[in-house]
Amino acid sequence: MDVIQGKALQVSDAIIACQLDGKGGMVPIEDKDVIHCERPCWLHLNYTHRDSAAWLSSTPLIPDTVRDALSGDSMRPRVSRLGDGFMITLRSVNLNSDSRPDQLVAVRVFINDKLIVSTRRRKVYAIDEVLSDLQEGNGPVDGGSWLVEVCDALTDHTSEFIEELHDKIIELEDALLDQRVPARGELALLRKQLIVMRRYMAPQRDVYARLASERLPWMDDDERRRMQEISDRLGRGLDDLDASVARTAVLSDEIASVLAEAMNRRTYTMSLLAMVFLPTTFLTGLFGVNLGGIPGGTWRYGFSVFCLLLVLLVLGVAWWLKRRRWL
Repeated sequence: MDVIQGKALQVSDAIIACQLDGKGGMVPIEDKDVIHCERPCWLHLNYTHRDSAAWLSSTPLIPDTVRDALSGDSMRPRVSRLGDGFMITLRSVNLNSDSRPDQLVAVRVFINDKLIVSTRRRKVYAIDEVLSDLQEGNGPVDGGSWLVEVCDALTDHTSEFIEELHDKIIELEDALLDQRVPARGELALLRKQLIVMRRYMAPQRDVYARLASERLPWMDDDERRRMQEISDRLGRGLDDLDASVARTAVLSDEIASVLAEAMNRRTYTMSLLAMVFLPTTFLTGLFGVNLGGIPGGTWRYGFSVFCLLLVLLVLGVAWWLKRRRWL
């Protein structure tokens, strides 16, 4: 396939339809164009749109084996080599509004030396960054550099989110040093985000390493080296995630210890109060019986003297507890 008719790449609801110009820019694809494949064409589609879904299911430009994958069936990061091309599934931090970053979005790519077809459902900001570079004339010049730029942008977003999680852990640790317990569910959400990132970024690192090791004519040694650097950078991020998971486990133990200590302190205080007032409770119960012969029952100052004796008794018990270092 050395020539592609422009109308074969026309999808009415395509997000992006262009050809890389080899100078860091792009050229829009027109119906009447006859495209020579010295530089790859790029189609970016939302596979939930009707025309895009119809094109993916019927076009002869992509192998039958990747149609379902491009239509959203694959979720876990993976890469498969198909002749001189790849079918790649990657995950990205969700930077869309009203969404948590750990609710990762997927981008699926079929790429060879002549054609790049990428699909998504929710917006992937790494793709927009590559598109902005192309519009400014300093973007990728071929399929290999396009793939490297996308993977680099995805890893940048992942690294930034891992740093945010790391900062949250530091804040929780500082709060615990001041005996401030985080809000209910805050630590659980943080641990969930760490685990989700670890689950998907580990296979994504393996995808990058696989891409760096494959020998394809449209990826030169410099691009493979850059891909290996991206894999190594994501690997360091995974090490940070593992350390963060361990730190949250320590935080959980510390929070449990703080709460238990607070409960023990309250229980101890209540026990001491009960001990302080136990003699007075006994005396008030004894003198409260409705029987004759209560001492001082007919004396006008009897109640006042009895209350004074109760106060002295409470102070005496408190002094005794303090002397025994229970208070």
